Amino acid sequence: MLHISRLLALVGVVSLAFAANKAHAVGAPAGSNIDNTAVVTYSVGTVTATTTSNPTSVTVAEILDVVVTLQTPNVPVVPGATQQEMLYRVTNAGNGPEAFLLSMASVIGGDDFDPVAAAPAIYFDTDASGDLSPGDVPYVAGSNDPLLDADDFVAVLIVNDIPNSVADGNRGRASLTAAARTGTGTAGFEYAGAGVGGTFAVVGTTEGDGTATGEYLVSGITLDAAKTAAIADQFGGQRPIPGATITYSIVVTATGTGSALSTVFSDAVPANTTYVPGTLTLNSVSLSDGADADAGEFTTTPNARVVVQLGTLATASGPQTIQFAVTIN
Repeated sequence: MLHISRLLALVGVVSLAFAANKAHAVGAPAGSNIDNTAVVTYSVGTVTATTTSNPTSVTVAEILDVVVTLQTPNVPVVPGATQQEMLYRVTNAGNGPEAFLLSMASVIGGDDFDPVAAAPAIYFDTDASGDLSPGDVPYVAGSNDPLLDADDFVAVLIVNDIPNSVADGNRGRASLTAAARTGTGTAGFEYAGAGVGGTFAVVGTTEGDGTATGEYLVSGITLDAAKTAAIADQFGGQRPIPGATITYSIVVTATGTGSALSTVFSDAVPANTTYVPGTLTLNSVSLSDGADADAGEFTTTPNARVVVQLGTLATASGPQTIQFAVTIN
């Protein structure tokens, strides 16, 4: 039997390389043959002679390696949310076909809460949508373990429910592990006869298994709007009489984590008043009244009102102050 270090030298194993979340299989394909015959040419007088050595053949052993990579950044969730998925990629980084046992964990130290595993908790992303869809196939250990050729990968979703008791900003961790069905262990450990074509199966640098961990982030952003009114009458006072001007100021503030998307401010012009053209501002910057490139608009459809597109708001956005004026009829 060849010593394991000699065998590895013969098959020319190279280390894993990583690029763009893709792991590349090691070396020559498992089960392929390395054949060699030496030739000796010599002369006896004027005669040239040739002799050959006996042929040698070495069958490349199988390397057991796998890489698991998280494809989803922090997943924003809310208390009580169900069927919250994380997307992973499992890549066979060995040099031969291998089946992998998948498992997930949601009780992991160092976070704020434990996600609750759904049933089923692991799916194949069958339709390549990146999220849990009706066509995605549940994983059943021992029944449909992914069998991957060297360099092949499979997209896998793990699915959890979020407890009702979590608070804004809490983080909960969950992980996916893939392990070679042939075996795992210390790098260099060999399984005699378990590789392709009855060769050795040798545990690689990943020790035959891999794990990646993602986080759920409880994101409960809320928006608050505070409105004030300042009155100025035509006689220099602050009386709400016909002809007086009311200037409204509304401050929109975001609190919590995460982002509020596609935020739109809308305020109807009160009855018995008329909008004062050109008075609409956002954070002291004038906005035009027409439907054009800036964020503001005065419209009469379906009713007289001012509209301001605030876009994405987060705590870091700071207060957004909208102002406009009306006159009392």
